Amino acid sequence: MKLADLDIFVVAPPAPGWGGRYWIIPKLTTACGITGYGEVYASAVGPEAMRAVIADVFARHMQGEDPENIELMSRRVWGSGFTGRPDPTVWGAFAGLEIACWDILGKARDRPVWALLGGRLNDRLRAYTYLYPEDGMGDAFWTAPEMQAEVAAARVAEGWTALKFDPAGPYTIFGGHQPGRGDIALSVAMCAAIRGAVGDRADLLFGTHGQFTAAGAIRLGRALEPYDPLWFEEPVPPDDPHAMAEVARAVRIPVAGGERLCGLSEFATLLRLGGAAICQPALGRLGGIAEGKKLAALAQGFGAQLAPHLYCGPVEFAASVALGATIPNLLMVEAIETPFHHALASGPVVEAGFVAPSDAPGLGITFDEDLARAHPYSGDRLHLEISEAPCDYARGNAFTGGASD
Repeated sequence: MKLADLDIFVVAPPAPGWGGRYWIIPKLTTACGITGYGEVYASAVGPEAMRAVIADVFARHMQGEDPENIELMSRRVWGSGFTGRPDPTVWGAFAGLEIACWDILGKARDRPVWALLGGRLNDRLRAYTYLYPEDGMGDAFWTAPEMQAEVAAARVAEGWTALKFDPAGPYTIFGGHQPGRGDIALSVAMCAAIRGAVGDRADLLFGTHGQFTAAGAIRLGRALEPYDPLWFEEPVPPDDPHAMAEVARAVRIPVAGGERLCGLSEFATLLRLGGAAICQPALGRLGGIAEGKKLAALAQGFGAQLAPHLYCGPVEFAASVALGATIPNLLMVEAIETPFHHALASGPVVEAGFVAPSDAPGLGITFDEDLARAHPYSGDRLHLEISEAPCDYARGNAFTGGASD
């Protein structure tokens, strides 16, 4: 069994685009005709440039290789160009290709991916959802505690037991910064309203996007402590693990992070410093499923849990579920439940706040290539973009949930 062919889908979800402006989904085919799908998380270059990177990584390090030899291929990519260190674009390209290899291996053996990773430990995986506005709420939703509380109550009524929101202002090229006093007040009001709406039926997951200095994050975190969030997500920029550790020592809320970390080594530094109680890898950037399995073991040794992150499409979600089924220190997985996600790659579905790993071969998904081709991305923006405007201390700030505009 040898890897022979590569195809790449760049899919634009319909507005409002929860999951980003586009999803990059590589398809691998073996010489004997077995196909597998993966997903590359956000990169620092546009989709056409990323196509070229993915094609280069495949041709240079993977084409003609047995898809079983994941460790060999990963070491080739890690050391490519005499690097031996995280490169989010190249390593992210490999991550998506690596996920596709696991899909192939499961199909070749007529077994789900989780069975190839040590077997199923978790029959049901707890899932969490971001709070997205309901129809008619508009942009006012993002700074309206009463609207967020209304949506939170609706999600809990559906069975969700964990809800994420992030009212603390923009993430910008100027981070980290001190939060405005109004941002702290809005964050407190949001936590109070949501806690009042859901009581003890759900955990609150307070998100930020690495926008604060350590001192600013500590001010904000201490203000949120009375509402007992389950986590304080990425409070400082991801390139400063020492600052993450400083916040973790000073705030009585578990610190979570890792969406933007690349490879095992960056998580290892964070864990050694005590900078995270909860690791949030995005498998399409981390390095794939095998790297996720390694991270789970590493985190377990530090007494930390995993909560795989998701802000992209359904293939990475299927990979998160396959990994999560096998690890003892899983906390929960992030889910985005839109009709387009399910139509593009039918597979694991969240029901009443939990998702069951699929028993189908590979990742357990059926990918609709016709639908993917019918929704190509034709813009010139990146999957996610950071604001160039600094924190507004006079008029206030709002983060609109990553919607594509």
